[in-house]
Amino acid sequence: MAEISMEDAAAGALVEAAREAARHAHAPYSRFAVGAALLMADGSVITGTNFENASYGLSLCAETVAIATANAQGRLADIVAVAVIGGMMGADGLPTGADVVGPCGRCRQVMNEAAEMGGRDLPVFCTSGDGRTIERHMLSELLPHAFGPKDLGLA
Repeated sequence: MAEISMEDAAAGALVEAAREAARHAHAPYSRFAVGAALLMADGSVITGTNFENASYGLSLCAETVAIATANAQGRLADIVAVAVIGGMMGADGLPTGADVVGPCGRCRQVMNEAAEMGGRDLPVFCTSGDGRTIERHMLSELLPHAFGPKDLGLA
């Protein structure tokens, strides 16, 4: 884990995009809003938010929604960074809290797919719900010894 630096100046804007996306979380059961933002190779940003379902196992994580959106646009290999923010929903729908939220194991695996297809290790900015703490991790640190396309001879 590393604190963000001036080289990661775009991290603040990426985190803010994730925070704004979290406002649209469909989380009526957990009341835990999560937003994700992907920085694309051309500088554009794609966002996603968690989408819960009454059948809990069918819920979708924000990171997976954002990555699926990038893939639907034919841009899976163009992802260069990820920001994640989450916390209990405040009155305004935004996440709250001082605890840093990171991607779940499933999302780390989905991110690895995108990373390998793009031929790069991804910086992942994990953020507290109040946005005051941002940690920078490399995906390879969050998911060591990952299984992915390279293991199938595809990347």
